[in-house]
Amino acid sequence: MNDLEKLHMLYEGKAKKVYKTKDEDKFIVEYKDDATAFNGVKKGKIADKGIVNNQMSGILFRLLQEKGIENHYIDTLGDREMLVKAVKIIPVEVIARNVAAGSMAKRLGVEEGKAFKAPVMEFCYKSDELGDPLINEDHIEALELATKEEIDKIKSYTLKINEILQEFFCRKNLRLVDLKLEFGLFEGKVILADEVSPDTCRLWDINTDEKLDKDRFRRDLGNVEESYQEVLRRLKK
Repeated sequence: MNDLEKLHMLYEGKAKKVYKTKDEDKFIVEYKDDATAFNGVKKGKIADKGIVNNQMSGILFRLLQEKGIENHYIDTLGDREMLVKAVKIIPVEVIARNVAAGSMAKRLGVEEGKAFKAPVMEFCYKSDELGDPLINEDHIEALELATKEEIDKIKSYTLKINEILQEFFCRKNLRLVDLKLEFGLFEGKVILADEVSPDTCRLWDINTDEKLDKDRFRRDLGNVEESYQEVLRRLKK
């Protein structure tokens, strides 16, 4: 049996399926075209989204590895599939915000588009049932979601990743408004996992502020597929 053959499915999320392989240290991730927003309340499909997110994540994971950020990426297997390290996901989502947008702008009454002097970091409890509520470091320790050392590492990685990607996207005439990251444990070490794509980043055209991310789906702005494809096209240039 081929070590990279998909065995049984371990998990199916809103955007991806994760499969076990013969090698217990490796998973295969399959990216789907399914799209959700507002914690699954709005559902639909974005044509070839899985292909864009798989390819874009591969590009960015390789870039981050070159910059010293260890992550779960091993190889791109096809249009929609990626070989990754078998991480145990830490149930904490981390959001780095460079510009006020989305839920933060609404929650705090901040005008969307206001740039911050320094990135704002937020944590969410990764739970579909609870709607991924905002939490702080005390909650994380109290609920034993991660240790203080793991959270310190995650914060350090997040700031570095945000800095690297801001510079990279800027060269592609894209403004990184914010990004959501997930981390996991592999061989006892905290590493970056999940994906980096228009599903998990807000990306605006640097000259026009045109939205080129999942907000086009969330807000019924149209040209959703075209925007995803445009981001990938710029990244490949």
